[in-house]
Amino acid sequence: MAIAGLAEGLTRQIEGMGALFEPVIRLGVTGLARAGKTVFITALVANLLERGRMTGLAAAGEGRILAAYLQPQPDVTLPRFDFETHLAALTGPEPHWPESTRAVSELRLSLRVQPAGMLAGVTGPRTVHLDIVDYPGEWLLDLALLDKSYGDWSREALARAEARAEGAGWCKALAGVDPAAAHDEGRARGLAAAFTAYLHAARKAGHADCTPGRFLLPGDLAGAPVVTFAPLPEVAGAPRGSLGAEMARRFEAYKREVVRPFFRAHFARIDRQVVLVDLLDAIHQGPRAVEETRLAMADILATFRPGRNAFLTRLMQGRRVERLLFAATKADHLHHAQHPRLAAIMEAMLRGARDRAQFAGADVRSMAIAALRATVEETRRHEGREVECVRGRAADGAGGQVAFYPGALPGDPAAILASARAGAARWPEGDFGAQRFAPARLSLRPGEGPPHIRLDRAVEFLIGDRL
Repeated sequence: MAIAGLAEGLTRQIEGMGALFEPVIRLGVTGLARAGKTVFITALVANLLERGRMTGLAAAGEGRILAAYLQPQPDVTLPRFDFETHLAALTGPEPHWPESTRAVSELRLSLRVQPAGMLAGVTGPRTVHLDIVDYPGEWLLDLALLDKSYGDWSREALARAEARAEGAGWCKALAGVDPAAAHDEGRARGLAAAFTAYLHAARKAGHADCTPGRFLLPGDLAGAPVVTFAPLPEVAGAPRGSLGAEMARRFEAYKREVVRPFFRAHFARIDRQVVLVDLLDAIHQGPRAVEETRLAMADILATFRPGRNAFLTRLMQGRRVERLLFAATKADHLHHAQHPRLAAIMEAMLRGARDRAQFAGADVRSMAIAALRATVEETRRHEGREVECVRGRAADGAGGQVAFYPGALPGDPAAILASARAGAARWPEGDFGAQRFAPARLSLRPGEGPPHIRLDRAVEFLIGDRL
């Protein structure tokens, strides 16, 4: 055993020395509901392999990326992100959106890069490894649970359910439940099932905060007591053995046995992070959805703040995420004239939480992007005026082309945020439309990746300084 331990220690030291010569960037990719995480990773890798559309990435625009190739991932215990299958879905004769990933996966892309500046004539090309870690956004939001007691979480979860139409069934199931009554496993499982059904409905409707995340994606935990609890109304001094006491015990076990190990194994090792947000869909859903998205972003920002709690301080062990990007996706659903407005709304939603967070040097940005462009722009005449539209394949299965004008985003982001924070039922300026598009049929020239909007600039911010 002593020899095995010595060998393992030497292996770690050799791997650490290797990182000096072949640096590794660990990029975490996550997203809120339906933000397009799988498409983002697929388009990112495809455009780094074929860099003709990546002029906004300085190393690519300057021709310093000499080669890019996929390698076996270093963590053999994680599923590999199925890049080839997803790319075939997006670029085949009948393109369609790929299936979403439902667990953690990883992919290693290695780049052969010629250094810039004074080192260009002194040193030869070097290899930089980009390890892309894909994980559900619901699991990232779970980190906020570590700071909450069962009572705190229950109050917040019940308030959210009461404010959402999707929570009606759950609230009905909760009626008449006495948290101080003796624990009954059948009753506990029934409540957990009703609460889980509500979370699925809320997520499908586009709500941002649907924690606990493992209720939606339980994996091998399905049916285990650690994911068989639900929020209950607060009862002072619920006795031991009561339903309320057992629910609280399981909530604490969820934090201890599920949330903490995940972040210890994956989150603590991430260098750069991108959080994808379908802000356009939230605006379409209305002011309450925008406010939920803003609060979720604030929780995520707090997650990345060093020293937020004792557990995170020990977990990070001096490491921190150096760059964090919040990307409003599906910018191709808007004419480019409105992109600055979408970016301004994203920035305004982020600003308050970012200013409070004091990230100890971490760089935080927001951006409007489309990882895969599915539309083209055109101007049409409507009711006597010129309207700037986008046109693409309808996602209803018919495959026909549809022109779409969602409405005008306000020039002042305060108009959006004021209504959202006030809890307005509708936007005073009128509804903002939404349209689902299918991927466009592509004919790519050699050396070109799939078309996008600002994906190259997003990559420049995330990893450009390391190339």
